Amino acid sequence: MSVKKRQLALNLFVTRHGHHPGAWRDASTPGGGNPDFAELARTVQLAERGKFDAAFFADFVGQGGPRTEWVGRSPPSFTGFEPLTAVAALAAVTRNIGLVATVNTNFNEPFNLARRLASLDHLSGGRVGWNVVSQLPEGAVQAFGVDNVIEHAARYERAGEFIDVSKKLWDSWDDGAFDRPDKASGVYADGRSVHPTHYHGKYYKVDAILDVARPVQGYPVFFQAGNSETGREFAAKYAEAIYAAAQTLEEAQAYYADVKRRLAKYGREEDHLKVLPGLSFAIGRSKAEAEDKFAAVQALVDFNSRSINLGGHDLSGYPLDGPLPDLPEPDNGKGRWRQLVALARRENLTIRQLVLRFSVVRGHRVVTGAPTEIADQLEDWFVNKGADGYNLIPPLMPSSLVEFIDQVVPELQRRGIFRTEYEGKTFRENLGLPRPPSQHAVSTDIAAAE
Repeated sequence: MSVKKRQLALNLFVTRHGHHPGAWRDASTPGGGNPDFAELARTVQLAERGKFDAAFFADFVGQGGPRTEWVGRSPPSFTGFEPLTAVAALAAVTRNIGLVATVNTNFNEPFNLARRLASLDHLSGGRVGWNVVSQLPEGAVQAFGVDNVIEHAARYERAGEFIDVSKKLWDSWDDGAFDRPDKASGVYADGRSVHPTHYHGKYYKVDAILDVARPVQGYPVFFQAGNSETGREFAAKYAEAIYAAAQTLEEAQAYYADVKRRLAKYGREEDHLKVLPGLSFAIGRSKAEAEDKFAAVQALVDFNSRSINLGGHDLSGYPLDGPLPDLPEPDNGKGRWRQLVALARRENLTIRQLVLRFSVVRGHRVVTGAPTEIADQLEDWFVNKGADGYNLIPPLMPSSLVEFIDQVVPELQRRGIFRTEYEGKTFRENLGLPRPPSQHAVSTDIAAAE
């Protein structure tokens, strides 16, 4: 039996103007400020033309009511749309690309979200992913009127229970339960194929049958972005793709090895979890030209438009060209904060330099050069177990994405590490992930045998 060759995974972190905070000010990016679905659809269809695995929709709920002095100085969201709503519309205008929506477990309930995601998986033909987040930043606390703020580890515990309940709800019906409704007998579905959920946990109590057939993929593909110790353990238990962050190959390899080694305790195989670091880039005819292009975007950063915020800390009271002060570790984004502090201390960076080196790309790596040089760097991390693929964060949209698809993707294809056509029908199949069986499949098989 032949073993399928390991393939690079590529996702697009979808933004309207570009991932760089100064992108909206560049002359090449869209000028209008209102949400534009036609524009969004063109972006995702462009990624589909490039044979990308998925379009990834981030979300940070709640900006906080009292702070208005800077809110008009930057776009209010990455795309102008709520992710699940956008995914529903995009499912109708795409055919192959996966669609990953970020949904926060603190502001949803398992039954409602399981119902929506199951519906979306059917609407898309099996192409939905869920980026599971449990952050509880100050703005969200204020926006949702949260009284009982829970600490970091407990939020992960609650998120795990949320997923456990959701899986049980998705398994309410066996695969194929609705395949053969019998008009003559009046039996729409075999009663033996239904499995009510009775879940009484620490955070959730659910007694229900989901009124949507089991998702095409069994479950949506689970994404997660944890970098702390708790986040890594959560990823090893639940995630199938990790939106990671690393600046160097050594950092990437250490993270990759750490999360992969944790999988065995949960009965999982290493290739059933994809590590996908974020990656920004600039492409030119030479490395010098590429670096000049990225420097031009960096020059658009507005240091006077709002408070300088790093890891949730307002640094507006400190000198921009002074060092990062000693500050307490935040409760959200612990892993990224540790990376930021390590970079600042290692290279003796000022606050201004930290913003330009770390904050504008949210701790992710930036590669520059000619198309072959870019491909070399992507292949290096892929071959040397620093990444299974990348979550691309183009600095400018759509120009940076077009350059990558037209110049770098063909080079990756020539090297045999990236697909030339979609081979699977579902997001899982294209990522090389197994379709999870129902939790009731074993008992159902036994009953059928008897």
